[in-house]
Amino acid sequence: MVSLSSSSALSPAGRHPFESLTPDVVMDALASVGLYGDGRQLALSSYENRVYQLHLEDSTVVVAKFYRPERWSEAQILEEHAFSAELMAAEIPVIGPLVLNGATLHHFAGFAFSVSPSRGGRPPELDDPDVLEWIGRFLARIHTVGAARPFVSRPALDLQGFGIDSREWLLKNDKVPLDVQSAWAKASQGAIDLIANYACLTGGRGQNEPDVEPIRRLRLHGDCHPGNILWTPLDSPASKGPGPHFVDLDDARSGPAVQDLWMLLSGDRQQRTRQLGALVDGYEQFREFDRRELALIEPLRTLRLIHYSAWLARRWDDPTFPINFPWFGSSDYWQGQVQMLEEQMEAMQEDPLIV
Repeated sequence: MVSLSSSSALSPAGRHPFESLTPDVVMDALASVGLYGDGRQLALSSYENRVYQLHLEDSTVVVAKFYRPERWSEAQILEEHAFSAELMAAEIPVIGPLVLNGATLHHFAGFAFSVSPSRGGRPPELDDPDVLEWIGRFLARIHTVGAARPFVSRPALDLQGFGIDSREWLLKNDKVPLDVQSAWAKASQGAIDLIANYACLTGGRGQNEPDVEPIRRLRLHGDCHPGNILWTPLDSPASKGPGPHFVDLDDARSGPAVQDLWMLLSGDRQQRTRQLGALVDGYEQFREFDRRELALIEPLRTLRLIHYSAWLARRWDDPTFPINFPWFGSSDYWQGQVQMLEEQMEAMQEDPLIV
């Protein structure tokens, strides 16, 4: 996911910058920091940035990430790197960038890039309560570090950035087809009006949080879905079993702790309750979980829904997006969004999950 305050940059010739990121440029960029590839290069799944697995001449394998121009500032990227370093120093299995020539962020041919160790793994089996409990323990440890100090440059996950700004940009730029525009505008505004009741997502005090200690914002992973957790044997020699490695802190932001839990839930209400219970059981072995945050799950899901549509529309000049998301932008797509937003409005008015 992306910061909606920025947009993709085009080169003077109208070509997207990533079109100039050829395999040779990638190899030369690594050579500029003293890493020499043996010619094997694999593009990994990533739409926002460009990420490559590369084999080096010394038989090690690394992952190079080339950041999308004009998405994050250098200060924001370095803040993510510093957060990763804090987590790794606390012996939390996060895969962060390597320090090369005294730095984690490098520049070559107009691109900012970083290099990380390569780790194998598969998505965690989220139907296994032991796996969820294990993940919950590490999320609590991530949040303990995240609560130690705030982000200075990175934005918060809030209604303005993810909801209001996304909606206004889509309508202002006529990204919603006319035959669906009125219905989508009404549904999205109705959803935003409901989310505005939650102070933690607005920066004020909402109707659903009267005269109580506000829900705390802390530094988060931010995009903790199953694809960003690699289930592998732990690196520690003392480890006797598999465990999670957390990857891709590119969307790290400030927000409520539950943001890093809810994307691991799926299925019907009973299934989600059971999954959440296992996560919280593990979480509370290291850190108390504020049960009031359970009411934020559906508002956060709704914000992600609106934000995702704007993300796709803002990235449409990147050639990889029309190829990988050919269904986006049609009337059928937006009619589906209207239906999902209407369902989310109902969900936000139901009782939250209980654990």
